[in-house]
Amino acid sequence: METLQLLGEGFAGALSLQNLLWVLIGCVLGTAVGVMPGLGSSMAVALLLPVTFALDPTAAFIMFSGVYFGGLFGDSTMGILMNTPGQASAIASTFEGHKMALDGRAAKALATAAIGAFIGGMVASVGVVFLAPVLADFSTQFGPAEFFALAVFAFAATSTVVTDDTVKGLASLFVGLGIAVIGIDGVSGAPRFTMGSPYLFDGISLVTVTVAILALGEVIYVACLERHVKGGPIVRPKGRPWLSKSEFREAAPAWARGTAIGLPFGVVPAGGSEIPTFLAYGLEKRLDARRKDPKFGTGAIRGLAAPEAAGNSTTGMAMGALLSLGLPVSATAALMLAAFQQYGLQPGPLLFDRSPDLVWSLLASFFIAMVVLLILNLPFAMLWAKLLLIPRPYLYAGITLFCAMGIYASSGSVFDLAMLLGVGIVGFLMRSLDFPLAPLIIGMVLGPLAETSLRDAAMSANGDFAVLVQSPIAIGLYGVLVVVLGLSVVNRLLARRRAVR
Repeated sequence: METLQLLGEGFAGALSLQNLLWVLIGCVLGTAVGVMPGLGSSMAVALLLPVTFALDPTAAFIMFSGVYFGGLFGDSTMGILMNTPGQASAIASTFEGHKMALDGRAAKALATAAIGAFIGGMVASVGVVFLAPVLADFSTQFGPAEFFALAVFAFAATSTVVTDDTVKGLASLFVGLGIAVIGIDGVSGAPRFTMGSPYLFDGISLVTVTVAILALGEVIYVACLERHVKGGPIVRPKGRPWLSKSEFREAAPAWARGTAIGLPFGVVPAGGSEIPTFLAYGLEKRLDARRKDPKFGTGAIRGLAAPEAAGNSTTGMAMGALLSLGLPVSATAALMLAAFQQYGLQPGPLLFDRSPDLVWSLLASFFIAMVVLLILNLPFAMLWAKLLLIPRPYLYAGITLFCAMGIYASSGSVFDLAMLLGVGIVGFLMRSLDFPLAPLIIGMVLGPLAETSLRDAAMSANGDFAVLVQSPIAIGLYGVLVVVLGLSVVNRLLARRRAVR
């Protein structure tokens, strides 16, 4: 009952004219960036980080949540119409979604995606409202050893489970950890890896790194390797974006199953919504094979409905893990954690106690964002598709200018602009060599937490590092990590055997 009362107070704050405006702005920006080729919600949040510090924290995070959800709504549009998913989380949606578009059902495919994302997001929002306070209370039992175990869990899962190449995933993670330790050590006061430059005494700004890696690096990649990123011709959606009763009945079970699959992955640091979307698609494909008239391969509506619901339910639950545990399960969630830290806020139980107005207004805004996104995407999906016609030179030139202006406005330092270019080139090289970017971001965001927790745990035990594996919670986290890594190894071995055959 107390939870519903707090949620009601959150709606009172979120429904103010100012916050409604920020919800709308976030949803519009997220959808627009998600639709456009090569972009995504992580880039949108990275670009907005430097320019939102003048906003009230509640307004800023309401807008970020709109961008986060809107990016997933928009990602599938490009995959359905061009067979070129905007993000990895939209790959599973393209398999049947693009076939529906080629079959003259592009408008219905876009409607299926929008409704699936709405259902998954709404169910996840309900789950977050009731689960996040419980997780926050549970996290009060966390000490330095538990937080270190949590950070190790995130590092290992995002760099080995999700990535195709474990070596590249770990290399990306260590690059992020290496960047995180640059600057003056907060305990000893000794400079670390500064090369004697006073500009590096405060470390390298997370905002600069994220904008450089996710935005400028992508721009350089597209400029240098344009021939590798061109998609196919755009399928022009025709007709009304509505589903008939029979189509709705066909898609409804898939939406439900996809939502159920996606929910648990929202609290597991396994790279975001890529895995649950493929699992949801795979389940529907197996179920379809048992039917008398299999439809997969010809534009099966269930093959699109399930991954869309799974993706958004994972994203919604990820916000619960972020708010209650301070655990980012994807690159975009890691950026939002960085934004909390920039405002001097630390997600976890203290956030619920010290900033209840922000937390519950943000949770209430999830429901509002889902409704706004459904309104924006269901009847206007074909209008959003016109963004795909923007010439890429103009689009990416504008992004480059926005990167530079945002960094300079936030720091006023020419050195940061040079750092932006240097790290952007690193991002381009990583993108070209197929190194995953999420481990780098999560390593940089959680690196200081892991270092501080390790030090505190060792100091409390007089240098005995056995304290790291004495807590039941820490042992449980390490145990789950071993199981996850084991399953990942088994799946890869089976995949190699099938490939050989």
